[in-house]
Order: sequence, then structure tokens, then C-alpha cells
Amino acid sequence: MNGSSNSNSSRIVFGVFVLLFVATTGAHAQTISVQTDKSAYDEGDEVVVSGLVSTVFSDETQVLLRLFSEGNRLIQIGQIDVAQDGSYTYRISTGGGVSWAKEGEYTVTVSYGEGSDAEARFEYYPKREDPETTDSFEVDAGSSGTFDVEYTMRGGTVKDMYIDPRNFAIRVAIDAVSDGEISLNLPRSYIDAKERESDIKFIILVDEFPVPYEEPKKDLSSRVVTVPFEEESSDIMIIGTYVIPEFGAMAMAVLAAVITATIFLAGSMRRIRI
Repeated sequence: MNGSSNSNSSRIVFGVFVLLFVATTGAHAQTISVQTDKSAYDEGDEVVVSGLVSTVFSDETQVLLRLFSEGNRLIQIGQIDVAQDGSYTYRISTGGGVSWAKEGEYTVTVSYGEGSDAEARFEYYPKREDPETTDSFEVDAGSSGTFDVEYTMRGGTVKDMYIDPRNFAIRVAIDAVSDGEISLNLPRSYIDAKERESDIKFIILVDEFPVPYEEPKKDLSSRVVTVPFEEESSDIMIIGTYVIPEFGAMAMAVLAAVITATIFLAGSMRRIRI
């Protein structure tokens, strides 16, 4: 009898211990949440990380934050104080250094105590640099030889530059990777736009559409024109009243006809595209 009684007592004690353990561990089960204030950020933006822990352990216990860039590369670690209500906030400045040079998905992971962690993800877009290129292009002038056109360009590259004698123009073939502009130093001895002895404006088309342009500099030997273009533009045509001597000069009446036809064509093309 004593053996049976002792066995039953042992089972009761063990059962109570299991219940107490489950109740205790259940009461102290920890959870943590995390989120960012936006789903995507540009370089220079501030990422605001926030969240909530279900149980605050002590004033000394902090949330551990780790930030990973695309490719799971650790780029930042932070320790965050938790408020009495279980909330926490952390701010991350984007940009600067090689850590923020890569575009892609970034991951924030947080942990608090043992066995409690969470993560949030966001997209990051660094600024795209549009380097400015200064160079010169040798243009074929037929029997008049060749001449150089100096240029400065941002947003693309020059693929070709050639005379278009039918339109009394120089044409520039470009590869535009973004919105940008090109400044061309045009030698008057090879192309110009004049009425009698006075300078007049060139007619400039980008992909057959007239565009406004600036002329920041001119002297007795050359004129500088700065032409804006959009991403994926491919052709710039600069029409004057004169191109290299073998093609002669264009009368103003002919120039007016060319301008009228060009504007009409551009309008027709625009209506077709729409």
C-alpha cells in the first residue's frame, strides 16, 4: 500500500510541476513587432522604424536592430530603448558611403530577449549620377574636309554627327539614358543662321519636334547652343541658313518654308502618336 500511495503522490507532484511550468512560460512568452513608415525610400530619405514588444523586461533591456542591404550584407546595428508601454522607435539616415550605393530590397531585423524577433523590408533607390562629358566630334564636310564640333553633354552620349545638306543642318545622333542637355560649339564658317548681316535663331528639332534652346555664348567665330532632350531621344537637328560653302546659302523665303513645313510635320506626328 505504501508503494502505491507514494507512486500516486509522485504523479500528482509531477503534474502540478508541469502545470506550473506551462503557466509560467506561457505568461512570459515574448513577441515583438516591427515596421517602417514607408515601403520605399530614395537616397537622402530617413527611414523611421517602429514597433511594439508585448512585455517590457527592464529599463536596461534594449531592442537589438540590424540592417541588411541587398545580398544580405550587414550595414548597420543599433540598440533601442523601449518605452514603458512597450513601444520603440529608431531612425536611419540613408545615403553616404558604399553601404548605400546599391539599389534593391533592404531588411530590418529586430530582437528582444531570447526567442523573440521580427523583420521588415523596404526598397531603396540611390541617386543616379548623370556624369557630364566634354569632348569634340570630327564632322565630315565633304570636299571642304572636316571640322571639329566641341560639345558638353549630360544624360547621354553622342553616337554620330553629320551634315544634312538638304535641310542646311547639322544632325547629332545621341543615346539618351535620361533627361539631359547638350551644348554644341558651332563654327560659323561651317554653319550659321543669318538674315543679311544679323544673327537669327537656329531652328532646332529633337526627334522631329521643335524645342526651345539657349544660346549662352557667341563670338565672331562660333555660336554655342544648349539643347535640352528627354530620355530615349535619338536625333537632334540644328537648321541654319548656311552650311559649308559647297552647299551654298539658303534664302530667307526658303528658310521660312522649311520652318512652316517642319512645324506642320511635327504637329502631324504628334497627332498620330496621341
